[in-house]
Amino acid sequence: MGLAAAVALTAAILIGVQAVITAGEQTSTRECEDLGFSGLALCSDCHAFSEYVKDQELVSDCLKCCTEDSDNDMSKITYSGAILEVCMRKLVFYPEIVGFIEEEKEQFPSFKVQYVFNSPPKLIMLDEDGQQKDTVRIDNWKREHMRQFLREKVKPISPK
Repeated sequence: MGLAAAVALTAAILIGVQAVITAGEQTSTRECEDLGFSGLALCSDCHAFSEYVKDQELVSDCLKCCTEDSDNDMSKITYSGAILEVCMRKLVFYPEIVGFIEEEKEQFPSFKVQYVFNSPPKLIMLDEDGQQKDTVRIDNWKREHMRQFLREKVKPISPK
């Protein structure tokens, strides 16, 4: 396949992806989580992602799981708490998460750790009633990413 044919094919795929997204095909929260995406991703993040990742199927999956950017975007959503769910046996592969648990967890009173067999590392964001609201995979996050995310997204516990 020549370069011109590859460019034409890529353009056709992108147009097809945009048509699918425009038609309103959304993937369920569970399916997105299984794909490694969460409902917290903004569509602009997927467009930035596509500049670095040339796998159109992966970009398409991202676009199916994203939320459109707006003035009322996800940056304004906060939660009452968070649970880090992870498999204890897999922790050896996530030294940044181990460091966060051992050294920084205490800074966040509404943050808990829950060990679940075979679970990839993820933050389960909780609503006012302590019910699961959103899930965010954090496989490749650094400690500072976790710290910043929790500071921005989890409301501090108010004194009684």
